[in-house]
Amino acid sequence: MKTLRSIDDLEAAALLEDGATPELEAVAARYAVAITPAISALIRQGAPGIAAQFLPDARELVTMPAENPDPIGDHSHSPVKGLVHRYPDRVLIKALHACPVYCRFCFRREMVGPNGDGMLDDAELEMIFDYIAAHPGIFEVIVTGGDPLMLSARRIGAMGERLARIPHVKLMRWHSRVPMVAPERVTAEMVRALAIPGRAVSIAIHANHRSEFTPAAEAAIACLADAGLVLLGQTVLLKGVNAETETLAALFRAMVANRIRPLYLHHPDLAPGTSHFRLGIAEGQAIYGRLRGRLSGPAIPAYVLDLPGGHGKVPIGPDSLRQGPEGLEIRDPSGIWRAYPG
Repeated sequence: MKTLRSIDDLEAAALLEDGATPELEAVAARYAVAITPAISALIRQGAPGIAAQFLPDARELVTMPAENPDPIGDHSHSPVKGLVHRYPDRVLIKALHACPVYCRFCFRREMVGPNGDGMLDDAELEMIFDYIAAHPGIFEVIVTGGDPLMLSARRIGAMGERLARIPHVKLMRWHSRVPMVAPERVTAEMVRALAIPGRAVSIAIHANHRSEFTPAAEAAIACLADAGLVLLGQTVLLKGVNAETETLAALFRAMVANRIRPLYLHHPDLAPGTSHFRLGIAEGQAIYGRLRGRLSGPAIPAYVLDLPGGHGKVPIGPDSLRQGPEGLEIRDPSGIWRAYPG
């Protein structure tokens, strides 16, 4: 089987409803389409939470006034092509524009795909490494894209080794959906390339639904974990996919059972054509708040929002502290406010 990259491919694979083609052709002309064999199989099986993430939807043609092609301000914080320096102690390298799949809610959807920002060449990467070397406050380097695990093992290893030669870079983090959507790419050679002696290396794995944890995905994750790589989980809160407390609880339990520490639950960004995935922050806070008491602490990520304009990531979980009529009150895991004599 091959990756499906066009509306014709999706029709031939019987993944689309009859009569949907004209509008979806317009969607595909604007936002890249790619569905791997692993994801095609889940869609055919009717696995919950999958089709809406990856199949193009006519609602993507609707752009709301607040939506922005660069919703979290990558471009305004890019001192060198392919580098984002938003926080003092870390930078982000957008190594390439390609992904194994193109998520319909992607906040970089205007920058990835065949018409995206492109792949960095060796000279451009060297300019990035020079910038990092010249800024000793940079402790962590995050490699993203696109999806950096679409690079060859040789190129992954070369990037890791080059960063390891910069003394003040102590932590490397690779952001990827590959283990979930194209697990066959996680080879022994790739795992060896990711593990850099003397440096802490983490892999942030993006998963949005328990259904994504197929046997093949779990085997790929185990290869990474067995090599000593720290695995972190990233999830986007999506209407029609996972915006229910029990759905999220099942996802986060699957993560910790597979040695992934849930790190962030992202509120959806204001990317063009994604309003059908977004719920209100208050609704998200209510869903997230009900996770307390259902899950242990290591299974609960931080609920965060990336502020538009590049102003950074902020926690938006529900408040658990308030001033009551007789002093402080604390909300317990069941949601009841309790007086606190402090």
